[in-house]
Amino acid sequence: MSFREIEEQTGDIYEAVVVMERRAKQILRDRLVEKIIKEEESREMGVFDEVPDEIDPETYQEVEKVTTVAIEEFITGGLTWHKYPQDSEK
Repeated sequence: MSFREIEEQTGDIYEAVVVMERRAKQILRDRLVEKIIKEEESREMGVFDEVPDEIDPETYQEVEKVTTVAIEEFITGGLTWHKYPQDSEK
């Protein structure tokens, strides 16, 4: 990734960083909510009779980092955002 690719989407690097940061937070929040829902469903079914001591390498699922996903979405044009109008009174 180069700064030129970022500049193609927006002329302001700081704006681009904020957009990607907010998207990364959204992705992380969505992943956490999904995990909590799965855990709650497991509790309801009584699956917690056995507590694993460690993560099983065979069932471990690796996912991309949220920042990587957000940057890829930004560069490929998969994100849309709107600027809020600034107050003229200061």
